[in-house]
Amino acid sequence: MSKPRVFSGVQPTGNIHLGNYLGALKQFVELQNTADCIYCIVDMHAITVPQDPEELKSHILDVAALYMAVGLDPEKSILFVQSEVSGHAELSWILTCNSYTGELSRMTQFKAKNKGQESAPAGLFTYPILMAADILLYDTNIVPVGNDQKQHIELCRDIALRINHKYGEDTLVVPEGQYMKEGARIMALDDPTNKMSKSAENEMSRISLLDEPAKIKKAIMRATTDSDAVIKYDPENKPGISNLLTIYGALSDTPIEEIEKKFDGAGYGDLKKELVTVVTESLEPIRERFNSIRYSSELTDILKDGAAKANAIAEPILERVQSRFGLGL
Repeated sequence: MSKPRVFSGVQPTGNIHLGNYLGALKQFVELQNTADCIYCIVDMHAITVPQDPEELKSHILDVAALYMAVGLDPEKSILFVQSEVSGHAELSWILTCNSYTGELSRMTQFKAKNKGQESAPAGLFTYPILMAADILLYDTNIVPVGNDQKQHIELCRDIALRINHKYGEDTLVVPEGQYMKEGARIMALDDPTNKMSKSAENEMSRISLLDEPAKIKKAIMRATTDSDAVIKYDPENKPGISNLLTIYGALSDTPIEEIEKKFDGAGYGDLKKELVTVVTESLEPIRERFNSIRYSSELTDILKDGAAKANAIAEPILERVQSRFGLGL
C-alpha cells in the first residue's frame, strides 16, 4: 500500500518562533516517516500584500534553511518554492473559473485582513483559490493544518467536488484536512493570554529559533508570571507559569507533573534559569545547522531539485484537468 501524500505550504515571512516549531514543525518532520511529503514555500501567497523584493527573496531562503535545520530531510521529502512550478498559477485560474464570489466573501480571514474596507487587493480575495490549487495540483490526500485553516480546506474540498461532479469523479483527488494534534500551545512571554506571534511589537514576547543565547535569557527572565510563588500547571489561573512549564516539557520531553515535582518549593527564578538552559541547548543545533546551510549552494540546489520533483508530479495532474476542461490542443 502506497503512503498517503501530504502537502503543506508555509509563507516566507521571516524568522520562525518557538510556537511555530513546537505546534507544527515538529509534526511535519515526524510525518516524513509515514507519508509522501511535499513542503512548499508559498511566495506567491506572500505578495497578496506589498513586499520588498530583496527581503522576500531573503526570507524564502531563510525559511527553507530553517525547515532543513529543524529536521526536514530532502531525501525523504520534497521542499521547493511555489513560483518555481508554474502549475500552481495555471490550476488556480481553472479553479477560479469554478468558484463563486459568495463563497469567497464568506472567508473569515478575508474579512479580518480587509478590515471592512470597501475595496481591497483582488489577491486577498482570491488567495484561498490559489491555496486550493497548491493542494489539488499534487493529488494530495492529507493537508496538516491548524483549526484556523479549516474553512479554507472546506472550500478546497467544495471546489474539487464541484469539478468532479461536472467533469468526472476522478478529475481531482478530494483531500482531507488533518488538524494538528494538540501539540504544545505556546503563548506570548509578555502576555500569556495570547499566542506567541512573530508580528507582536514586543520582541521579548517570543523566542525565535535563531535567537542568540543572550536574547533567549533576557526574554525568559522577563516573562510574565504571577505573585503566587507556586510552580504549578494551571493555565486558567496561572497562565504565565503554565506557559513556561509547557515550553520546558515540550523541549525536554518531560511530563509536566515531573517538572512540577522537580521545582516543588523552588522559586520562579529557579524555573526560569533552568528553562534558559533547556531552550538554549535545544535551539543551538538548529541555529548551527541553519548557519551552515543558509548561504551555501547546497540550499539552492535542494530547492531546484525539489521544484523539478514537484513539477514531475504536477504536470500529468494538470494535463488531466486541462484535458477534462477541453483546454489546449
